[in-house]
Amino acid sequence: MPYSPLKASRISRSQWLLTSLFLALGILSTASSPSSSDAHFQPVVLEAEVWVQNRAPRIPNQEDIAGEAVPMDAFGVQEQLDRELVVNTYHHSSTMMYLKRASRWFPVIEPILEEEGIPEDLKYLAVIESGLDQVVSPAGAAGFWQFMKGTAPEYGLFVNAEVDERYHVEKATRAACAYMRESKEEFGSWALAAASYNMGKAGVRRELKEQGVSTYWDLHLNSETARYVYRLLAIKAIFESPGSFGFDLHKDALYHPYETRTLWVRERIADWAAFARAEGSNLKALKTLNPWLRRDQLTSVPGDSLAVLLPR
Repeated sequence: MPYSPLKASRISRSQWLLTSLFLALGILSTASSPSSSDAHFQPVVLEAEVWVQNRAPRIPNQEDIAGEAVPMDAFGVQEQLDRELVVNTYHHSSTMMYLKRASRWFPVIEPILEEEGIPEDLKYLAVIESGLDQVVSPAGAAGFWQFMKGTAPEYGLFVNAEVDERYHVEKATRAACAYMRESKEEFGSWALAAASYNMGKAGVRRELKEQGVSTYWDLHLNSETARYVYRLLAIKAIFESPGSFGFDLHKDALYHPYETRTLWVRERIADWAAFARAEGSNLKALKTLNPWLRRDQLTSVPGDSLAVLLPR
């Protein structure tokens, strides 16, 4: 394995400093004392564990995205992948959180990708888009799959002040699948489809035409999109062998899928907090499980009904 944790003695910082001071004083006193040859200074040995991670990540000899081979010998490809491996290996807290959240959300996302005919590797787009968190970008893109408010309805997502399905993991995943399927049909490549998820189909179409190339790996792009697919590949490599990149997550450290029950809402809700309490729960749990409910009430029901989750 590329990384082997190095172990030393178990010692707190204060203990280490104190022991170092005693050592220094002992050396000085023995050096100046006439009887130093007979003196015996025996420092206390404290057991400790220090984890050191300072090796460059190993670049895979072969890599693919959704079964499409990555041309590792093409100009700049290895160095660009190396950069993303280094960044995501040593960006410890973020990558650690991705791994924890994935244990909860990949079991939700993976079956949808399979049903929609989208390769499983494309689940990593949700990781690099949002970190599997319900975030909003500076441009206003929202949710795991970062749909813009104006684009979301084109892919079947309902958005208003009270209900915003960009935050609905299952529905947003199906919307992302529809987008990626369209892109693959147009560009003939999952790598280009992934790039279009970042810069749009029109942007990829324009750059391919202007530069006279046919693959993502040969395109000269803006810095964000130029790194985008390589970041997907780096995250994929880390997720497939986290221990090889210095991440050690025992089972209890992972976030497990929520256990839920479904309630069907067919009429307006004056107060979601009161609704949750009446069902033996609370507003915190309801909003956590249904982040697409954007207000504390529901004045009208989109469609015939809404499926609302509560803890089981």
